[in-house]
Amino acid sequence: MNRDDKVAIVSELNDSFNRAKLTVVADYCGLKVSELQKIRVELRDCDSEIRVAKNTLLKRAVTDTGNEALSDDFSGTTAVVLSYADPVGPAKVVTKFADEYKKFVIRSAALDGEKIAVEKLEALSKLPTKEVLLGQLLSTWNNVPTGLVQVLSGVPRTFVYALQALKEKKEAVDN
Repeated sequence: MNRDDKVAIVSELNDSFNRAKLTVVADYCGLKVSELQKIRVELRDCDSEIRVAKNTLLKRAVTDTGNEALSDDFSGTTAVVLSYADPVGPAKVVTKFADEYKKFVIRSAALDGEKIAVEKLEALSKLPTKEVLLGQLLSTWNNVPTGLVQVLSGVPRTFVYALQALKEKKEAVDN
């Protein structure tokens, strides 16, 4: 690979590191190409990608980005997962893949430029997706006005029941 190719790769990776909301560094040594292709497809569905590059290029690309703390983890066979949207979906994909394939080992991760432990990445993967959370929020907002109307209508309703009971009592006394 000549110098111009390396500069182009570093520039492209640097742009990817700058845009990434979630970055995961993993060791993929021993995985088959078909297995890597499987995670590639799953990550593509959630606006993410997995990149494999030389560690020296990754270290150069990560400088002056929010993910610079990950540069110590670039050693051996390194794969980098970059998520550009909601970080929960890719976290689910990566942790599930690491559970299925023991040769895929998560080394570290960064969320919005801050390095997080692997345990926090696993906790992130257990959260509901953004769409589910928005649905729950909408459901809550929808239930609040309904509950308020029921509470406010409860007072006049009990008053009407009391008047009905008085009317029935007077009619029984008059008969």
